[in-house]
Amino acid sequence: GKTSDVSATKWLNAGSWNFNLPSALPSQFKLPVKPQRAMSVARNGASMLVDFGKETFGFIRLHGLKGSGKLNLYYGESKEEALSKDGAVTVDFLNIKSSVKKDSTMPLSKAFRFVNVVADPSVKFDSVSMLYEYADVKEKGSFRCSDDLINRIYDVSKYTLHLNTREFFIDGIKRDRWVWSGDAYQSYLMNYYLYFDSPTVERTMAALRGKDPVTGHINTIMDYTFYWFLGIYDYYLYTGDKTFIKQFYPRMQSMMDYVLGRRNKDGLLQGLPGDWIFIDWAAGLSKQGEVSFEQLLFARSLETMALCAEIANDNSSAASYKSLADDMKKKLFQLYWNENKKALVHSRVDGKQTENVTRYANMFSIFFDYFSPQQKQAVKTSVLLNDQVQKITTPYMRFYELEALCAMGEQDYVLKEMKEYWGGMLNLGATSFWEEYNPTKKGAEHYAMYGREFGKSLCHAWGASPIYLLGKYYLGVKPTSAGYATYEIQPVLGGLQWMQGAVPTPAGNIEVYCSTKEIKIKGATGTGTLKFKSKGQPVSMEGNIQSLGNNEYSLQLEKGKTYNVSYTN
Repeated sequence: GKTSDVSATKWLNAGSWNFNLPSALPSQFKLPVKPQRAMSVARNGASMLVDFGKETFGFIRLHGLKGSGKLNLYYGESKEEALSKDGAVTVDFLNIKSSVKKDSTMPLSKAFRFVNVVADPSVKFDSVSMLYEYADVKEKGSFRCSDDLINRIYDVSKYTLHLNTREFFIDGIKRDRWVWSGDAYQSYLMNYYLYFDSPTVERTMAALRGKDPVTGHINTIMDYTFYWFLGIYDYYLYTGDKTFIKQFYPRMQSMMDYVLGRRNKDGLLQGLPGDWIFIDWAAGLSKQGEVSFEQLLFARSLETMALCAEIANDNSSAASYKSLADDMKKKLFQLYWNENKKALVHSRVDGKQTENVTRYANMFSIFFDYFSPQQKQAVKTSVLLNDQVQKITTPYMRFYELEALCAMGEQDYVLKEMKEYWGGMLNLGATSFWEEYNPTKKGAEHYAMYGREFGKSLCHAWGASPIYLLGKYYLGVKPTSAGYATYEIQPVLGGLQWMQGAVPTPAGNIEVYCSTKEIKIKGATGTGTLKFKSKGQPVSMEGNIQSLGNNEYSLQLEKGKTYNVSYTN
């Protein structure tokens, strides 16, 4: 008989994307392609080295293929890799049997710039081209400035991100071609300043989380679980999308329950069997004991849970998560802050601080605004600008290191670092940015990683961080409440003579131009605040400029209006 009028079924909004016809089967989905020709061809006996001019991704096509015998394709992100029959990471080995000329397209997509085609004398072909495969995302953000090298860095960053934007945000197009949470988190942030493509963010976060029950950390990596939470925090800040948060909240709860259940007797997290403590690719980096960086990300994740619980109208859990976050932040400074070193130490082992100081927890604490102003200044000197602290060699963590310096007003320094680091890759012929770059390496040493001669990815999404840095900390645009209902613009030239660009929002672009004498702003959404410094009294005919003291000024911005400010840099 009837037992209840209350259904236990939880109804959710189903995703459809563009699978809205019976003929549009998800199993047959393919990204669009377009033909591309090679830039140059070099023949050497039985082999042909084909150069497509820059890093690319797609399907090789052999035209006028005829004969009987073997034909091998050796793909390379570098010429050296393509010419190495033993070292090339990706290959195609074909047995050709055709008495008439035909065109043949490889069935699987590959990442490459160069392809070395080696054929038996009995196998002939006319030419080689490719089908370039891409995600049809549209650029909405932009950046241009007075420095040609910075413009090149921005353009190559855009291309790098585009290559790694597919159905999801992946790490690299040669390897691993996988959704890694730490890599994806940076792609989300870059996306907000270039494409503002929310569906790709949603798909990636959903794919990373998977289904209940939770049996391990995301990607098996503790820090990657926390980046997943941080991604949701930023998603709401930039998009204001409460529907996604409400629908996903139960999976956030079960993920956090898993984390909370793995705390030790002191309420801290340390690696347990099955956990990978990653942090960064860095020689000799200790993962032992209770690492400060993990506790910091844990605190931020609890803050995310408190925010999302409020959105989901789970007020009791919101209070609980907030209390846990406050307690975790308190422990972070009680247990890891070293007054003599003016820094958070790297870890605790057996209940005692280690002597080691690393950059990770310290730089995140700056842009998370966990440090006091005095601590920020102390850490800038004792850690960020201290060459005795182990340096970072991956674009992955350079992203955060340079963000912390920008948050401290060091845009002049960061611009020089950007030109030296990303410009260093360009000087070596990079056409997309790499997984790792160490300026001390020489020649083909740059291509090696993981003990393999060509193991390094030369097109890695985390290498595209200048998109984010230039949009947020030079154009100076950032939301201060969900979905850009309110926002701030604080342009900083950082040694440039002028810059201009657009930052996308849910309701359209915010446009910024800044030179040493003039600032022009047009906002398509919300209520904005322009903050800037001027040695002399600034003038604007479109609004009322307020003095904040110490040569600092502000101007309130209304939706749809254009503002011109004359000032003295």
